Amino acid sequence: MPKLGMGPIRRQQLVEAAIAVIHEQGFANATVLRIAERAGMSAGLVHHYFHNKDDLLFATMRHLLAELRTDVVARLSHASGPHQRVCAIIDACFGDEQFDEQVFSAWLALYGNARQSDRLRNILSVYHRRLRSSLVHELRRLVPESEALRLAEGIGAMIDGLWLRYALTGKPNDPETPRALTRDYLAAFLERSFNPGRTRLDMAS
Repeated sequence: MPKLGMGPIRRQQLVEAAIAVIHEQGFANATVLRIAERAGMSAGLVHHYFHNKDDLLFATMRHLLAELRTDVVARLSHASGPHQRVCAIIDACFGDEQFDEQVFSAWLALYGNARQSDRLRNILSVYHRRLRSSLVHELRRLVPESEALRLAEGIGAMIDGLWLRYALTGKPNDPETPRALTRDYLAAFLERSFNPGRTRLDMAS
């Protein structure tokens, strides 16, 4: 296995330091100096690896997105059939790592600053496109294309809404709760699709 050079290691250390500083000081106060001090490096060394603060923070958000993607791929590798694969995507979005307090702070910073930064807005768009594409790919094997698109939008909204609620109020007592709520939404939609004549009252009885 090839050895990593110091460049990738130091980049990773700086990304981890940026996440910690954003959590402790807030996005606006996550200066290069504070991030460098947290990583045990000089500000000059930070600029050796990243052009400026925005470049470092963009790399930090890409790191978070890559970690989420890795978890999704790992869970999909153990799932069989489209329904299980959709549930695997849902579970990854509500994985234990996504409920880490520092991750909360970093993602909230991304959402909160995306309107002022084209780069952050673009990476947020990448996340939404990937989530939607992954869901639609599996859902179209269960329902017609138009319903797959609609259901993917609904699941995405459930994921974002529930995650944002916890990010603002604190991690859930049981991480299974948001997963189960979103899976229930999926099941109810599929039930209506497979049994279009049944009313909501029928399904509740």
